Amino acid sequence: MRRRLHELLSAGPVDTTENRSGARESGPVRSVEGGSADADFLGARSSSPDPQRADSTGAPSRNARRGRSRRGDSRSGASARGRVGPVAAGSEGDAWETEAGASRSTSERAPVGGTVEQAKEACLRLLAVRARSRAELLNRLAAKGFTVEVAESAVARLAEVGLVDDAAFAEQWVHARHTFSGKGRQALAQELRRKGVAQEDAAPALAAISTDDEQARATDLVRRKLRTLPRDLDRDKAIRRLVGMLARRGYSQSTAYTVVKAELAAADHEPADPHGLDDLGEP
Repeated sequence: MRRRLHELLSAGPVDTTENRSGARESGPVRSVEGGSADADFLGARSSSPDPQRADSTGAPSRNARRGRSRRGDSRSGASARGRVGPVAAGSEGDAWETEAGASRSTSERAPVGGTVEQAKEACLRLLAVRARSRAELLNRLAAKGFTVEVAESAVARLAEVGLVDDAAFAEQWVHARHTFSGKGRQALAQELRRKGVAQEDAAPALAAISTDDEQARATDLVRRKLRTLPRDLDRDKAIRRLVGMLARRGYSQSTAYTVVKAELAAADHEPADPHGLDDLGEP
């Protein structure tokens, strides 16, 4: 035993340079992920952590994160060159779905053919807003895609229960437009024709407006217009403006001249002259 100790002491310290150089020559073992393998992978724990893997707090070092970022960008670039990304494919799919959805919505709004019940529901929605003539309802149903047979059947059923009545519609229309918009009989007759109301249904409603009613409504319009005219406005210009305003609202020429002359005289634009009507001239 003493002899063995003496041999060890006389031999000196063991030289480990060869082992270390051998390790350097063999190089670090590369992991599957491309980084250096640590001591845990070799089955032994190293006393100092690999600077490429973690810093003093155990988090990945800045260099390691930068390296992984470069590798990730490279892989993503290769993927982008090799195939169409999901964003582009998804955008095309979304556009197709949007177009298809718009087509479905259009087909629902304008059913081709449709049923009588669907046409009746469409008419009821229109009548809930305001009264409408028979022709108006038929035109709206045709615009929605209903066939002529279906539209006429739906409107006929609504007429049976009194929801579609051109005579009643004409009466309501004439009263509202004359009272609130100041329309004369000529303008009202044109509006009813445009809405498809027959002459036999429009005539009683127009006859409800008497000549006195027209003159009273025209007088009110002229008085309102006079408030906006300059006091020093030339007489002929005042006549043209007032008569033209009444003509555009559907009043006859005789009614317009009679009302304008009386109101100009009352406003002291000219002396009251019962024979001055012939001197007003054409507008």
